Amino acid sequence: MSDKSERRATRSVVAEYHQAELGGLLARVAEALDRYREGELDAFDVDHVLFQYSRAAKELWKFCNLGQVELTAAIIRERRPHDWWERGAPKRR
Repeated sequence: MSDKSERRATRSVVAEYHQAELGGLLARVAEALDRYREGELDAFDVDHVLFQYSRAAKELWKFCNLGQVELTAAIIRERRPHDWWERGAPKRR
């Protein structure tokens, strides 16, 4: 495999991981909205979910985009790096 095709494959690993993890985060938002529509959650509860989603998505983006793609792909292949939802949780005082 050439360097160019190896790099493309490595970027693909990171992109696929990013998309899958982002989809999982969005599923939590969709669930919260469904529960709001059913009257199980109020607007403040949904706002909390949206806040946590925003923080989690930013952490995921940083992981996937700010490091060396080869290192990021190796981490993804070896072990799932983080629970992004928990990483987005507001800090407890």
